Amino acid sequence: MALDRLINAVKRTGNPTIVGLDPKLQYIPEFIVGKAFNDHGETLEGAAAALFEFNCRLIDALYDIVPAVKPQAAYYEMYGWPGMRALAKTIIYAKEKGMFVVTDGKRNDIGSTMEAYACAHLGKTKVGNKDYFPFGGDALTVNGYLGTDGIIPLLEVCREFDTGIFVLVKTSNPSSGDLQDRIADGQPVYRLMGDLCEQWGEKLPGKSGYSGVGAVVGATWPQQLAELRAALPNTFFLVPGYGAQGGKAKDIAGAFDKNGIGCVVNSSRGILCAWQAQGCAPQDFANAARREALRMKADLVAAIK
Repeated sequence: MALDRLINAVKRTGNPTIVGLDPKLQYIPEFIVGKAFNDHGETLEGAAAALFEFNCRLIDALYDIVPAVKPQAAYYEMYGWPGMRALAKTIIYAKEKGMFVVTDGKRNDIGSTMEAYACAHLGKTKVGNKDYFPFGGDALTVNGYLGTDGIIPLLEVCREFDTGIFVLVKTSNPSSGDLQDRIADGQPVYRLMGDLCEQWGEKLPGKSGYSGVGAVVGATWPQQLAELRAALPNTFFLVPGYGAQGGKAKDIAGAFDKNGIGCVVNSSRGILCAWQAQGCAPQDFANAARREALRMKADLVAAIK
């Protein structure tokens, strides 16, 4: 299954980090933005061109030390169709460099609509007599709170195309407890969703022991991370919330299994904006991202040990 490939990439790099490619124009050095605007004007096309060049330079600096990237679709959708083209090109470029790509779309629907999302992001679309892979991600984040009807169409596509999903279980935002911590049948709702991930994952078994159905569990909830790791032995975690949102390596230690595997930890702004935090020259932004990725790797590895 697809998440076996992610796990193998984590082992190869020795790094359980995934970089969130969530670019805003204010994160991007002026020399890149200025060139894009000079070529395309201050237009959606110009903004998208700046995003794509920024992403490519980051990927070039990171692909040998970081196993995966996670582009958040919203940061591309805000620039219309040129932004979505930049998303598709970013996915292609990252995969060409050997990186695993999780598209962060948090899609949520049922039936034929969810099947359409699955075909768009994880599978293929037929046009006449030809098949196309519209975005070609390796995995997609999804909202499972519509229930099994919204997940089954994804599982069928995942099985056919060796792709995977990460289901929102216990998210990192402060108000997640409004719903996810409510008690139902004697358990928090997030535990019930985690149990469903285990059940859905039975349809996508992996060689690693983890299925093709992963879970999103925030670094800002260390107690729940450890609780869910113990309760969901076959579910691989995607852990947002490290760094800018307040999650620390020691908070995440409970997300790993006894072999030091079990999750990838996301950093977005911490790596994308490292050049600003480090006070270095804009032209050094990619090297700054690499330095921060290596620092984060060391931080996580120390916490695991």
